[in-house]
Amino acid sequence: MLVILASIYDESARHLVELWGSLNASVLTCKDISSVAGWRNYLSDSTLSTAVINGEKISNKQIDGVLTRLPYVTETELPHIVKHDRSYVAAEMMAFLVYWLSCLKCPVLNQPTPLCLLGPNWSQEQWIYTAAQIGIPVRSICRQSSQSNIIRHATEDVSKVTVIVIGDRCFGAVNDEMEEQSMRLTREAGVDMLSVHFAACEKGFLFIAANLWFPVDTYNISNAILDYFIRRHKKKNEYNTNREVFKQIT
Repeated sequence: MLVILASIYDESARHLVELWGSLNASVLTCKDISSVAGWRNYLSDSTLSTAVINGEKISNKQIDGVLTRLPYVTETELPHIVKHDRSYVAAEMMAFLVYWLSCLKCPVLNQPTPLCLLGPNWSQEQWIYTAAQIGIPVRSICRQSSQSNIIRHATEDVSKVTVIVIGDRCFGAVNDEMEEQSMRLTREAGVDMLSVHFAACEKGFLFIAANLWFPVDTYNISNAILDYFIRRHKKKNEYNTNREVFKQIT
């Protein structure tokens, strides 16, 4: 089973399930975690644990991959919880999901961090700093505020190019250099899926921003995500087979 952890408002996730057609894929929302009995987690052996996906109780061993589309658990994800308890439940659920995703033996795209289920919880300034540190030309950012709280970004009103990285595949790059830079930034961030944005300038392209959340229900992107899970699952099976053969030999 492929699981898409998503917001209750994420229509893109539901469309992705439709695109994958006959494949066993389901959307997991916060409602599944807090309103349906069946969740069990064992610290000693996570393969004995069970989850509830789309109302159905399954073993963690049945999960072949998880695509994470939910960055945080907020009170808006919990309309079925009484209002005065939502803040507490959201915090506890966020902590649980970080733990649960980290313990799964299957591929998770992307792996969570303590502050964000999608990966590193970096601001635009942190992305620009990281890109500059690994030798990617960047466009400086300037923020200006006033008493009216108006904020202007230096990246507004520029011609942009977006590159999508999924595993070892790249979509949207206009040249090999841009593709290599996008892949390098993705690896530096410790993720396998990233949307990288460049601004066109006279001498080429400058990095301006990156996003861990972006639409995934286009044909090319949905196929690339599916291919990512298939290839990771195949490698895992090959590793387990080789390990068993090695045990028999020794």
